[in-house]
Amino acid sequence: MSGSYYRIMLGAKSAWAETCHAEKWFGGGWKITQSLAGERTDNWRDFNAKFIPIYLAANPDKSRVAAGLACGMLYTIAWGISQGDIVLCPDGDGSYWVGRVSSDYVYAPDHDLPHRRQVEWLPTKIDRAAMSEALKRSTGSIGTVSNISAHAEEIERLIGGAAPPVIVSTDATVEDAATFALEKHLEEFLVQNWSATELGREYDIYVVDGEQVGQQFPTDTGPIDILAVSKDGKTLLVVELKRGRASDVVVGQVQRYMGYVVEELAEEAQAVRGCIIALEDDLRLRRALMVAPNIEYFRYQVSFKLFKGGR
Repeated sequence: MSGSYYRIMLGAKSAWAETCHAEKWFGGGWKITQSLAGERTDNWRDFNAKFIPIYLAANPDKSRVAAGLACGMLYTIAWGISQGDIVLCPDGDGSYWVGRVSSDYVYAPDHDLPHRRQVEWLPTKIDRAAMSEALKRSTGSIGTVSNISAHAEEIERLIGGAAPPVIVSTDATVEDAATFALEKHLEEFLVQNWSATELGREYDIYVVDGEQVGQQFPTDTGPIDILAVSKDGKTLLVVELKRGRASDVVVGQVQRYMGYVVEELAEEAQAVRGCIIALEDDLRLRRALMVAPNIEYFRYQVSFKLFKGGR
């Protein structure tokens, strides 16, 4: 197979799963009830600029962060996903239907999910228990739409009935492969233990409608490792793990993410700060941040202890 791969939720808690499977479509709504025919833009940021106010008018209790997420996912459903792309959709019972997108955007008025694409479902289903931990995390991410193309090889093997392989990511910007591997797990540890960290005393990981959306928060230049908001709501914080990458690369990435948050997410008078977390001291990183006072630098320590069983 070729193309891109997406996880698509079929309504909240897969409420529309059976209907979507039987009628061969998937879609979204977000209370935007007008047809999107003729509304396509060259990029989703221009689409968001027009439709975020429409979303907020229909959902006055929501934040700009929620609006940006919703409109970005709506754009992806309508045009970001191409015919021939593969979608994985939870059936609500621990497995995923797999389908190939077979139409352009379709509007179905007077429905909770009016913005649709037709899909041809394959006879194969994927059991979540057969997935690697990395794919489980990707398919379990918050939101209706999640791009899981990074796991294409594993998905193809699962569709073919083979056991999932061990996937090793490569990145030309990674200087220390061992640290990169370790910090893949650090993100999960940080999220699970956020309240016990120094950052957790001042910030909360961003939540929308009671669901934590701040981990791997989508932007137009890639996902933010962690997006947090101060407990008084006055500051948004972009947290990025160094992951063994070159210092200049990670500083530039954080600054790009911060720029996105300033333009697309921050409310009026909300400040935006950045934070880089690394395992080892890095002189180049510290010097780069000397002229970026709105970005903090944290180091972490790993503690390892052996003890005899039964004691």
